[in-house]
Amino acid sequence: MGVALAGVHSSAEFTKIRGVEVTSLNDIFAPFAGNGLIEWFEDLTELWHETGPIPPDDHLSPKGMTQSLHYHNYWLWHQEDEARRTDLPDKDIAAAKRAIDSHNQHRNDGIEKIDLWIDNVLNAAGINPGPEIEVNSETPGSMVDRLSILSLKIFHMDEQALREELAPDLQELCVIRSNVLREQRQDLAHALDKLLLDLRKVNKRHKVYRQFKMYNDPRFNPAIYLNKREESR
Repeated sequence: MGVALAGVHSSAEFTKIRGVEVTSLNDIFAPFAGNGLIEWFEDLTELWHETGPIPPDDHLSPKGMTQSLHYHNYWLWHQEDEARRTDLPDKDIAAAKRAIDSHNQHRNDGIEKIDLWIDNVLNAAGINPGPEIEVNSETPGSMVDRLSILSLKIFHMDEQALREELAPDLQELCVIRSNVLREQRQDLAHALDKLLLDLRKVNKRHKVYRQFKMYNDPRFNPAIYLNKREESR
């Protein structure tokens, strides 16, 4: 099943997206430009640490899909922190673990949703390369996800570097790590831009990879369905 293209029609012209004139695939993929995503995820991260995370109103547009992905990564980051506390009762740790499972499932769904959107755009543009064209080992959706996580990691690494009670040598370590993370994030942003260009030029072939997570599906998680069977006896 495909993902709606938020106004994109099956035409090589790609005349309009949400009422905006579009002349090329480059325009359509602009919301996934590496540096633009870095700025977007940084803005959301800073805002949400003041307001709390805000889900998107529109889950179908590229902007909405990236916001939704960052929303679940934001929750995952902070739930992972909570799950490692040793001062909480077991029920609170269990609740945090279940929240992590739920957000992680939504995160994986979000990655696939982005890749499906891109797949539909390429198909609508008539870009359907054969198996002789190389498939990239990492999808655009996965790279967007990594950019989201890196923005969270950098924000919290910088936060640690500014902790007054932290020893100076540890503050310096956080600064060094933050600089390394920024370099890695820029490399990833460039790699994403290069991949999207390769897809448009048919130097690479796009493919949607399914996660098929089993632990969140009671039909396929033996720890769940076997215990249910025992309870019914």
